[in-house]
Amino acid sequence: MTDIHRSDAHRTGSPGSTPAGRSDNVDDLSTVQLVERLTEQVSQLVRTEVSSALTEVKEKGTRVGIGVGVSGAGLLLLLFGLATLVATAVLGLSTALEPWIAALIVAAVLIIAGSITAAVGGRRAKNALPPVPEQTTRSVRADVDTVKEGFR
Repeated sequence: MTDIHRSDAHRTGSPGSTPAGRSDNVDDLSTVQLVERLTEQVSQLVRTEVSSALTEVKEKGTRVGIGVGVSGAGLLLLLFGLATLVATAVLGLSTALEPWIAALIVAAVLIIAGSITAAVGGRRAKNALPPVPEQTTRSVRADVDTVKEGFR
């Protein structure tokens, strides 16, 4: 019966109540009010954590996109330079060997170097996955641990 009177007093704006009809003192709240407050706080926490995760993933995605774009332009220039060097190597070797043998030797060297480079790049790419929002994950784990401690 006292919970009902307390609840009515909060709704009418009696002294000591907050504007939303909430008491600052948890001891003054009924079980229903505590459950409502818990539900609101958990909902707000989930919204905040999801928003934080989305922001973190967007920031990482933007940085990756810019990095890939700049790297792509650099790789294109590098490719043109390497193609010129390949032509130079073929022409240089063709003065000492038959031109087709010179081209074959240069092609074999390029295939071996490309294979090694691709394997190293693939390994590094695998190590970078998955792109998880690490800070938000740690924050959510800390929230869950805090809630678990509160129920003990």
